[in-house]
Amino acid sequence: MTQQPQRLLKLGLVTTGVGGPGEFSRWLDPEIPVDASVNIDWYIDIVRQAEAAKFDLVFIVDSQFITPDSPPHYLNRLEPLTLLSALAVATSHIGLVGTLTTSYNAPFNLARRLASLDLISKGRAGWNVVTSGDAGTSANYGLKQHYDYDTRYGRAREYIDVVQGLWRSYEDDALPRDRATGQFLDPTKLHALNHEGPYFSVAGPLNIQRSPQGEPVIFQAGDSDQGRDLGAAHADAIFTHAQTLSQGQAFYEDIKRRAAALGRAPEQIVIMPGFTVFVGDTDDHARELERHWRAHDHSFAQALGELGRAFGWHDFRQYDLDAPFPAAALEHAKLSFYTQAKKLTDHAVANSLTLRQVVEQSRSGRRNPFVGSAETVAHEIARWFEGRALDGLNIHAGHPSQFRRFTQEVVPILQARGLFRTDYAHTTLRGHLGLPIPANRREAAREAVEA
Repeated sequence: MTQQPQRLLKLGLVTTGVGGPGEFSRWLDPEIPVDASVNIDWYIDIVRQAEAAKFDLVFIVDSQFITPDSPPHYLNRLEPLTLLSALAVATSHIGLVGTLTTSYNAPFNLARRLASLDLISKGRAGWNVVTSGDAGTSANYGLKQHYDYDTRYGRAREYIDVVQGLWRSYEDDALPRDRATGQFLDPTKLHALNHEGPYFSVAGPLNIQRSPQGEPVIFQAGDSDQGRDLGAAHADAIFTHAQTLSQGQAFYEDIKRRAAALGRAPEQIVIMPGFTVFVGDTDDHARELERHWRAHDHSFAQALGELGRAFGWHDFRQYDLDAPFPAAALEHAKLSFYTQAKKLTDHAVANSLTLRQVVEQSRSGRRNPFVGSAETVAHEIARWFEGRALDGLNIHAGHPSQFRRFTQEVVPILQARGLFRTDYAHTTLRGHLGLPIPANRREAAREAVEA
């Protein structure tokens, strides 16, 4: 009987420099350079900290539309693949995952850029597939209106198929580069794509070979039914959010069930929710740190302005703060982050909340499960991991002192318990995540004919 490899926790680093959503004033921390979000030296330093702690990956979020109410990191940040290419030559093992939209990129260009990162990093690239929730992005690309939900996800499904087809243009031995014979290319092993679909027409082939991990790892984040279906069908790993163990378990089971129904191996989809972690000397000290930073990093006025993002940047400052939450504003979310906006609206209506109460709740947040002493945080991570609520966590870097405490105090406990690696066993992102190298279908078809 073949022994199954031990299941190990995965860890990702999420960096939002001077402050992402809900942390508008984090840049006031003197440990954070005021230009952190465009400072390559800052990025290299924090990613090297994560690599020293044996993290699986760093995850770079992105969007392409801003308003004056956008958080500081969104107002001034580096483009993901340019940044990750610089990080690739400053690191040796950690995976490099960037967000790129299927709504506002050409498939051929995106496939080429990601494949280039994969070769530069020697097989450490990952693509976080998004369809763009900020409806205003359309105006930056010459469109009068953002795509509706069905169109966005229909495009995304076809887009991934096209990109993967392009990544498989070359068979693995298509470039013999034989100086003795003068043969650089075996033309029988280079394949055009010739794709014609509802949304895209792409001839191919792609002019770049596959990497040591075959091709970039596909990540996906989306909680709507369309988003979950897309992740179950195409993703190698899924970013998500969960407030409680039971919520995490429900999402985990749902994605794995959908994947199995599509004929995929459920264990080959890695579920990685994102969390901000607070580590203190004691549990009470950690909760005090959490309260302190939540109060100092996000004012009421900032939270009120930011509330509109999920609703297509609808301005909630026009309403009476002490009147019932304006549920009719949900209409503005139809082309934006509708699932998120509907959850918030339904919660407000069901609990008869005023707009002021909704904003205050957004500032305070729900009780974070990963707050406490290092022992407490490690125990809770283990409970979620062993309870199949997650396969790994994406840790928001937050304040530098807190990230250091996580890597220096929590990670060693997880390692001592045999839940997390003490050293890298692989050099590729697929290797870290325990994922197989995707088969090149054309190569497999050739081998079947020759057999």
